[in-house]
Amino acid sequence: MKINYCYAFLLALGFTAVNCEAQTVTLDYHFNHETRKNSQGQPERFHYIWEEKDYNGFSVLGDVFKRQGFKLNSLDAAPTAANLKGTDVYIIVDPDSKKENPAPNYIMPADIKNIDAWVKKGGVLVMFANDSANVEFKHYNELAAVFGMHFNDDIQNHVIDDAHFEDGGVVIKDNPVFKTSKKIYMKDACSIAASGNARSVLKNAAGATLIATAKHGKGHMIAIADPWLYDEYTNGRLPANLNFENDKAAYDLVVWLKSLVPKK
Repeated sequence: MKINYCYAFLLALGFTAVNCEAQTVTLDYHFNHETRKNSQGQPERFHYIWEEKDYNGFSVLGDVFKRQGFKLNSLDAAPTAANLKGTDVYIIVDPDSKKENPAPNYIMPADIKNIDAWVKKGGVLVMFANDSANVEFKHYNELAAVFGMHFNDDIQNHVIDDAHFEDGGVVIKDNPVFKTSKKIYMKDACSIAASGNARSVLKNAAGATLIATAKHGKGHMIAIADPWLYDEYTNGRLPANLNFENDKAAYDLVVWLKSLVPKK
């Protein structure tokens, strides 16, 4: 009997991937570069980073990627052909405004050119936005426009306080991407306009698009209206009685992204 040693090894480690050549997901640390002072008074990175395990971090989402056989990477510089080489999925989250960073790294024309070329060659770009009070839209939308997308200056699923969690709910039914999650929590998000070959993937009850995608050359771009899968809302603080399944949605999203990566 022929034994697939690669599969057996990965299975033993708890991975579901069956390909020994791991895919790489790179999280931007350049356009989103927020700092705060730690207990020693020294500046430290925080907000939407792999290493952060409190409510602000992406450690839970990172664990989902790892269970699907991905290698986690981060990019603390502007994207270029050289430093994107080897990356299969590139994630940009909530680029800084001057409110969040006194000297923000805006997305510039050279960045757009480099990202565009990388996606055309087969890269999968994921752009997480936010509501207009918490994200720098002008330059972000210049990148999104390359793929027929636009993040709108509005607020969807507005939640006043913790007594109104249900206002951030989105019921999912017969969705080709979110196959295991039936109800998610995505509060205070913007809506997304999709044109050209871009199409909506998920809408809220009001009919506003919260997730959209577009094929671009050999690659894909996915626009998401909020950084909703950070640790606070991958069921870290969501009321159990409301049946939100952001943890399952994280799995569904990663499985979908993995399916979009060209086979090596």
